[in-house]
Amino acid sequence: MKLLNLDHVAVAVVDLDAAIAGYRKRYGVEPLHREVVESQGVEEAMIPVGGSYIQLLRPLGDDTPVGRFLAGKGEGLHHVAYAVPDLDSALAHLEEQGAALIDREARVGGRGARIAFVHPRDLTGTLIELVELTADGRPVS
Repeated sequence: MKLLNLDHVAVAVVDLDAAIAGYRKRYGVEPLHREVVESQGVEEAMIPVGGSYIQLLRPLGDDTPVGRFLAGKGEGLHHVAYAVPDLDSALAHLEEQGAALIDREARVGGRGARIAFVHPRDLTGTLIELVELTADGRPVS
């Protein structure tokens, strides 16, 4: 398994519009992509930073994973996402290695990308998302 790139760093926020305005004012950046991802229970905005993104996540409800995260920990770093060339192979490799997988199969995330999560207890206490990208750096859907 090979990690291609840091795809994004996700930050959980209470008010997505306020967070976007803060990034705009302080850093002069604009989101390239914004959408509601019902299956994940979030509204997200992707702000480009070099070849990666800052993903701002607002929960759609208190009973969603990001909603529970905010209730317990407040705003801040939610997860780190790495781009991989073949998500199915990456998951098979991690399962073979005994990794604590949240997803054993790919699901659809933001940008229509194929994604899967690795539990924070697996390595360094950080939730890890794997994102499958094409050779030109676009999400595989």
